[in-house]
Amino acid sequence: MQRQHETAPRTGISTLESVALTATRSAAVASHAWAGRNDKKAADAAATEAMRQVLADAPGRGAVVIGEGEKDEAPMLFNGETVGSGAGPDFDIAVDPLEGTSFCAKNLPGSMATIAFAESGTMFSPGPGFYMDKIVVPPQANGVVDLADTPERTLRKVAGALGKHVGELRVVIMDKPRHQELIKRVLEAGAAVHAPAEGDVGGSLEVLLPSGSADLLLGVGGTPEGVMTAAAVRALGGDMLGRLAPQREAEADALRAAGMDLARIYTRDELVGGEALFAATGVTGGALLNEPRESGGTVLADSLLISSGEVRRVVHTTFGAMPRPTS
Repeated sequence: MQRQHETAPRTGISTLESVALTATRSAAVASHAWAGRNDKKAADAAATEAMRQVLADAPGRGAVVIGEGEKDEAPMLFNGETVGSGAGPDFDIAVDPLEGTSFCAKNLPGSMATIAFAESGTMFSPGPGFYMDKIVVPPQANGVVDLADTPERTLRKVAGALGKHVGELRVVIMDKPRHQELIKRVLEAGAAVHAPAEGDVGGSLEVLLPSGSADLLLGVGGTPEGVMTAAAVRALGGDMLGRLAPQREAEADALRAAGMDLARIYTRDELVGGEALFAATGVTGGALLNEPRESGGTVLADSLLISSGEVRRVVHTTFGAMPRPTS
Protein backbone atom coordinates (compact mmCIF):
# COMPACT_ATOMS: atom_id res chain seq x y z
CA MET A 1 0.00 0.00 0.00
CA GLN A 2 1.41 3.35 -1.01
CA ARG A 3 0.25 6.67 0.42
CA GLN A 4 0.69 9.94 -1.36
CA HIS A 5 2.30 11.63 1.64
CA GLU A 6 3.39 10.95 5.18
CA THR A 7 1.10 11.97 8.04
CA ALA A 8 1.41 12.35 11.79
CA PRO A 9 0.90 9.27 13.99
CA ARG A 10 -2.76 8.37 14.49
CA THR A 11 -4.55 7.95 17.80
CA GLY A 12 -7.96 6.68 18.91
CA ILE A 13 -10.29 5.48 16.16
CA SER A 14 -7.80 6.69 13.56
CA THR A 15 -5.51 3.80 14.56
CA LEU A 16 -7.98 1.61 12.65
CA GLU A 17 -7.30 3.36 9.35
CA SER A 18 -5.18 0.54 7.94
CA VAL A 19 -7.84 -2.02 8.91
CA ALA A 20 -10.54 0.04 7.18
CA LEU A 21 -8.47 0.36 4.01
CA THR A 22 -7.54 -3.33 3.94
CA ALA A 23 -11.16 -4.32 4.50
CA THR A 24 -12.53 -2.20 1.66
CA ARG A 25 -9.68 -3.12 -0.65
CA SER A 26 -10.27 -6.84 -0.08
CA ALA A 27 -14.03 -6.48 -0.59
CA ALA A 28 -13.60 -4.41 -3.74
CA VAL A 29 -11.18 -6.80 -5.42
CA ALA A 30 -13.32 -9.83 -4.51
CA SER A 31 -16.56 -8.32 -5.82
CA HIS A 32 -14.90 -6.91 -8.95
CA ALA A 33 -14.50 -10.50 -10.14
CA TRP A 34 -18.30 -10.55 -10.50
CA ALA A 35 -18.63 -7.23 -12.35
CA GLY A 36 -20.82 -7.57 -15.43
CA ARG A 37 -22.02 -11.09 -14.56
CA ASN A 38 -25.57 -10.05 -13.64
CA ASP A 39 -25.40 -11.69 -10.22
CA LYS A 40 -25.86 -9.13 -7.44
CA LYS A 41 -26.03 -11.69 -4.66
CA ALA A 42 -22.79 -13.42 -5.68
CA ALA A 43 -20.96 -10.10 -5.93
CA ASP A 44 -22.26 -8.94 -2.55
CA ALA A 45 -21.45 -12.29 -0.93
CA ALA A 46 -17.88 -12.18 -2.25
CA ALA A 47 -17.40 -8.66 -0.90
CA THR A 48 -18.93 -9.52 2.48
CA GLU A 49 -16.84 -12.64 2.98
CA ALA A 50 -13.61 -10.82 2.06
CA MET A 51 -14.37 -7.92 4.40
CA ARG A 52 -15.35 -10.26 7.23
CA GLN A 53 -12.02 -12.10 7.00
CA VAL A 54 -10.11 -8.84 7.47
CA LEU A 55 -12.27 -7.63 10.35
CA ALA A 56 -11.89 -10.94 12.19
CA ASP A 57 -8.28 -10.02 12.94
CA ALA A 58 -8.83 -6.31 13.61
CA PRO A 59 -7.24 -5.04 16.84
CA GLY A 60 -9.78 -4.58 19.59
CA ARG A 61 -13.42 -5.59 19.58
CA GLY A 62 -15.86 -4.20 17.05
CA ALA A 63 -19.65 -4.26 17.30
CA VAL A 64 -21.39 -4.30 13.92
CA VAL A 65 -24.08 -1.67 14.41
CA ILE A 66 -24.89 -1.31 10.71
CA GLY A 67 -24.41 -4.57 8.84
CA GLU A 68 -25.68 -6.56 5.91
CA GLY A 69 -28.36 -8.35 7.90
CA GLU A 70 -31.94 -9.03 6.91
CA LYS A 71 -32.16 -6.46 4.13
CA ASP A 72 -29.41 -8.15 2.11
CA GLU A 73 -30.02 -11.70 3.39
CA ALA A 74 -26.39 -11.87 4.52
CA PRO A 75 -25.08 -14.68 6.74
CA MET A 76 -22.22 -12.57 8.12
CA LEU A 77 -21.47 -8.99 9.15
CA PHE A 78 -25.01 -8.85 10.49
CA ASN A 79 -26.24 -6.26 12.98
CA GLY A 80 -25.00 -7.17 16.45
CA GLU A 81 -22.12 -9.37 15.32
CA THR A 82 -18.81 -8.91 17.17
CA VAL A 83 -15.54 -8.95 15.23
CA GLY A 84 -11.89 -8.38 16.05
CA SER A 85 -9.13 -10.04 18.02
CA GLY A 86 -10.17 -8.50 21.34
CA ALA A 87 -6.68 -7.09 21.92
CA GLY A 88 -7.40 -3.39 21.84
CA PRO A 89 -10.20 -0.82 22.20
CA ASP A 90 -13.91 -1.37 21.59
CA PHE A 91 -15.43 0.34 18.56
CA ASP A 92 -18.60 0.49 16.44
CA ILE A 93 -18.68 -0.52 12.76
CA ALA A 94 -20.98 0.27 9.84
CA VAL A 95 -20.40 -1.75 6.68
CA ASP A 96 -21.66 -1.88 3.13
CA PRO A 97 -19.21 -4.29 1.50
CA LEU A 98 -20.70 -3.53 -1.92
CA GLU A 99 -22.58 -0.29 -2.37
CA GLY A 100 -24.22 -0.28 -5.77
CA THR A 101 -24.82 -4.00 -6.27
CA SER A 102 -26.78 -3.35 -9.48
CA PHE A 103 -23.95 -1.22 -10.84
CA CYS A 104 -21.52 -4.07 -10.18
CA ALA A 105 -23.82 -6.69 -11.70
CA LYS A 106 -24.11 -4.61 -14.88
CA ASN A 107 -20.49 -3.39 -14.74
CA LEU A 108 -21.60 0.24 -14.59
CA PRO A 109 -19.56 2.97 -12.85
CA GLY A 110 -20.35 3.82 -9.25
CA SER A 111 -20.09 0.67 -7.13
CA MET A 112 -17.62 0.60 -4.25
CA ALA A 113 -16.82 -1.16 -0.99
CA THR A 114 -17.39 1.01 2.08
CA ILE A 115 -16.87 0.90 5.83
CA ALA A 116 -17.03 3.31 8.79
CA PHE A 117 -15.66 3.10 12.34
CA ALA A 118 -16.71 5.13 15.36
CA GLU A 119 -16.09 5.15 19.09
CA SER A 120 -17.92 2.42 20.97
CA GLY A 121 -21.57 3.26 21.69
CA THR A 122 -21.71 6.31 19.42
CA MET A 123 -23.37 4.89 16.26
CA PHE A 124 -27.12 5.10 15.86
CA SER A 125 -28.77 1.69 15.60
CA PRO A 126 -31.92 1.90 13.45
CA GLY A 127 -33.20 -1.51 14.51
CA PRO A 128 -35.65 -2.72 11.85
CA GLY A 129 -35.47 0.58 9.94
CA PHE A 130 -34.22 0.15 6.37
CA TYR A 131 -34.96 3.60 4.92
CA MET A 132 -34.22 7.17 5.96
CA ASP A 133 -35.05 10.62 4.62
CA LYS A 134 -31.80 12.63 4.49
CA ILE A 135 -30.18 15.97 3.87
CA VAL A 136 -26.40 16.12 3.43
CA VAL A 137 -24.55 19.41 2.96
CA PRO A 138 -20.87 20.47 2.93
CA PRO A 139 -19.16 22.25 5.85
CA GLN A 140 -20.00 25.72 4.50
CA ALA A 141 -23.71 24.98 5.03
CA ASN A 142 -23.36 23.47 8.49
CA GLY A 143 -26.33 24.33 10.68
CA VAL A 144 -28.57 25.93 8.05
CA VAL A 145 -30.81 23.02 6.98
CA ASP A 146 -33.94 21.53 8.51
CA LEU A 147 -35.83 18.44 7.33
CA ALA A 148 -39.06 20.25 8.23
CA ASP A 149 -38.39 22.83 5.49
CA THR A 150 -39.81 22.60 2.00
CA PRO A 151 -37.35 21.66 -0.74
CA GLU A 152 -37.54 25.20 -2.07
CA ARG A 153 -36.61 26.72 1.28
CA THR A 154 -33.78 24.23 1.71
CA LEU A 155 -32.39 25.20 -1.70
CA ARG A 156 -32.49 28.89 -0.81
CA LYS A 157 -30.77 28.32 2.53
CA VAL A 158 -27.98 26.19 1.06
CA ALA A 159 -27.47 28.56 -1.84
CA GLY A 160 -27.10 31.46 0.58
CA ALA A 161 -24.61 29.56 2.74
CA LEU A 162 -22.54 28.63 -0.31
CA GLY A 163 -22.67 32.10 -1.85
CA LYS A 164 -24.52 30.82 -4.92
CA HIS A 165 -27.81 31.36 -6.69
CA VAL A 166 -30.32 28.50 -6.51
CA GLY A 167 -29.87 28.09 -10.25
CA GLU A 168 -26.21 27.23 -9.67
CA LEU A 169 -26.93 24.38 -7.26
CA ARG A 170 -26.48 20.72 -8.22
CA VAL A 171 -28.61 18.38 -6.12
CA VAL A 172 -28.21 14.60 -5.75
CA ILE A 173 -31.55 12.78 -5.58
CA MET A 174 -31.74 9.06 -6.33
CA ASP A 175 -33.81 8.12 -9.37
CA LYS A 176 -36.64 6.33 -7.58
CA PRO A 177 -40.44 6.51 -8.09
CA ARG A 178 -40.77 7.93 -4.56
CA HIS A 179 -38.76 10.97 -5.63
CA GLN A 180 -40.73 12.03 -8.70
CA GLU A 181 -42.41 14.96 -6.95
CA LEU A 182 -39.22 16.01 -5.14
CA ILE A 183 -37.21 16.03 -8.38
CA LYS A 184 -39.97 18.02 -10.10
CA ARG A 185 -39.98 20.69 -7.37
CA VAL A 186 -36.19 20.99 -7.28
CA LEU A 187 -36.06 21.41 -11.06
CA GLU A 188 -38.89 23.97 -11.01
CA ALA A 189 -36.97 25.92 -8.35
CA GLY A 190 -34.12 26.23 -10.86
CA ALA A 191 -31.51 23.82 -9.48
CA ALA A 192 -29.93 21.00 -11.47
CA VAL A 193 -30.52 17.40 -10.42
CA HIS A 194 -28.12 14.48 -10.59
CA ALA A 195 -30.23 11.32 -10.25
CA PRO A 196 -28.22 8.10 -9.94
CA ALA A 197 -30.15 4.83 -9.92
CA GLU A 198 -28.62 3.93 -6.53
CA GLY A 199 -25.63 4.72 -4.34
CA ASP A 200 -26.49 7.50 -1.92
CA VAL A 201 -23.14 7.11 -0.12
CA GLY A 202 -21.39 7.98 -3.36
CA GLY A 203 -23.79 10.87 -3.88
CA SER A 204 -23.07 12.17 -0.39
CA LEU A 205 -19.33 12.01 -1.08
CA GLU A 206 -19.87 14.19 -4.16
CA VAL A 207 -21.36 16.75 -1.76
CA LEU A 208 -18.74 16.45 0.98
CA LEU A 209 -15.46 16.22 -0.92
CA PRO A 210 -13.76 19.44 -2.01
CA SER A 211 -13.42 17.91 -5.48
CA GLY A 212 -17.07 16.79 -5.57
CA SER A 213 -19.55 17.96 -8.17
CA ALA A 214 -22.68 18.40 -6.00
CA ASP A 215 -23.91 20.90 -3.41
CA LEU A 216 -26.42 18.84 -1.40
CA LEU A 217 -28.18 15.49 -1.25
CA LEU A 218 -31.91 15.12 -0.66
CA GLY A 219 -34.36 12.25 -0.47
CA VAL A 220 -34.98 8.80 0.95
CA GLY A 221 -32.20 6.23 0.85
CA GLY A 222 -30.98 3.37 2.99
CA THR A 223 -30.69 3.86 6.74
CA PRO A 224 -27.45 1.82 6.87
CA GLU A 225 -25.98 4.04 4.16
CA GLY A 226 -27.20 7.08 6.10
CA VAL A 227 -25.37 6.13 9.28
CA MET A 228 -22.24 5.29 7.29
CA THR A 229 -22.47 8.64 5.51
CA ALA A 230 -22.80 10.40 8.89
CA ALA A 231 -19.35 9.09 9.83
CA ALA A 232 -17.85 10.77 6.78
CA VAL A 233 -19.90 13.93 7.37
CA ARG A 234 -18.71 14.15 10.97
CA ALA A 235 -15.08 13.51 10.07
CA LEU A 236 -15.16 16.36 7.52
CA GLY A 237 -17.29 18.84 9.48
CA GLY A 238 -20.25 18.78 7.10
CA ASP A 239 -23.86 18.55 8.23
CA MET A 240 -26.59 15.96 7.93
CA LEU A 241 -30.11 15.32 9.15
CA GLY A 242 -32.08 12.08 8.97
CA ARG A 243 -35.56 10.82 9.71
CA LEU A 244 -36.74 7.21 9.51
CA ALA A 245 -38.89 6.76 6.41
CA PRO A 246 -40.32 3.23 6.20
CA GLN A 247 -41.39 2.30 2.68
CA ARG A 248 -43.73 -0.54 3.67
CA GLU A 249 -46.31 -0.86 6.42
CA ALA A 250 -44.54 -3.91 7.84
CA GLU A 251 -41.38 -1.85 8.30
CA ALA A 252 -43.35 0.95 9.95
CA ASP A 253 -45.06 -1.53 12.30
CA ALA A 254 -41.70 -3.09 13.23
CA LEU A 255 -40.25 0.33 14.02
CA ARG A 256 -43.20 1.29 16.21
CA ALA A 257 -42.99 -2.05 18.00
CA ALA A 258 -39.31 -1.31 18.67
CA GLY A 259 -40.26 2.04 20.22
CA MET A 260 -38.83 4.15 17.40
CA ASP A 261 -40.28 7.63 16.80
CA LEU A 262 -41.00 7.97 13.07
CA ALA A 263 -41.35 11.76 13.34
CA ARG A 264 -38.02 12.36 15.07
CA ILE A 265 -35.29 14.18 13.14
CA TYR A 266 -31.81 12.93 13.98
CA THR A 267 -28.83 15.26 13.82
CA ARG A 268 -25.44 14.29 12.48
CA ASP A 269 -24.08 13.84 15.99
CA GLU A 270 -27.02 11.65 16.97
CA LEU A 271 -26.32 9.40 13.99
CA VAL A 272 -22.59 9.21 14.76
CA GLY A 273 -21.04 10.82 17.84
CA GLY A 274 -17.41 11.04 18.80
CA GLU A 275 -14.42 10.31 16.59
CA ALA A 276 -15.19 8.55 13.31
CA LEU A 277 -13.57 7.52 10.05
CA PHE A 278 -14.79 6.35 6.65
CA ALA A 279 -13.10 4.38 3.88
CA ALA A 280 -14.13 3.30 0.39
CA THR A 281 -12.48 1.41 -2.47
CA GLY A 282 -13.69 1.51 -6.06
CA VAL A 283 -15.21 -1.63 -7.60
CA THR A 284 -16.43 -0.60 -11.06
CA GLY A 285 -14.77 2.79 -11.32
CA GLY A 286 -16.39 6.18 -11.74
CA ALA A 287 -15.79 9.83 -10.93
CA LEU A 288 -14.68 9.15 -7.36
CA LEU A 289 -12.54 6.00 -7.57
CA ASN A 290 -10.98 3.80 -10.25
CA GLU A 291 -11.74 0.09 -10.46
CA PRO A 292 -9.17 -2.55 -9.42
CA ARG A 293 -6.84 -3.43 -12.29
CA GLU A 294 -3.79 -5.51 -13.13
CA SER A 295 -0.51 -3.81 -13.94
CA GLY A 296 2.83 -5.56 -14.43
CA GLY A 297 2.08 -8.55 -12.21
CA THR A 298 0.38 -6.50 -9.50
CA VAL A 299 -3.19 -5.56 -8.64
CA LEU A 300 -3.90 -1.87 -8.08
CA ALA A 301 -6.95 -0.67 -6.15
CA ASP A 302 -7.92 2.94 -5.44
CA SER A 303 -9.28 3.97 -2.06
CA LEU A 304 -10.51 7.05 -0.26
CA LEU A 305 -9.94 7.61 3.47
CA ILE A 306 -11.75 10.28 5.47
CA SER A 307 -10.34 10.63 8.98
CA SER A 308 -9.34 13.35 11.43
CA GLY A 309 -10.61 16.11 9.13
CA GLU A 310 -8.50 14.89 6.21
CA VAL A 311 -9.30 13.32 2.85
CA ARG A 312 -6.59 11.01 1.57
CA ARG A 313 -6.42 8.96 -1.58
CA VAL A 314 -4.59 5.66 -1.35
CA VAL A 315 -3.38 3.28 -4.06
CA HIS A 316 -3.01 -0.32 -2.86
CA THR A 317 -0.44 -2.44 -4.70
CA THR A 318 -0.39 -6.21 -4.22
CA PHE A 319 1.44 -8.88 -6.18
CA GLY A 320 -0.47 -11.47 -8.17
CA ALA A 321 -3.42 -11.60 -10.55
CA MET A 322 -7.01 -10.48 -10.17
CA PRO A 323 -9.23 -13.17 -8.65
CA ARG A 324 -11.69 -15.01 -10.87
CA PRO A 325 -15.31 -15.72 -9.93
CA THR A 326 -16.07 -19.08 -8.36
CA SER A 327 -19.49 -20.69 -8.75
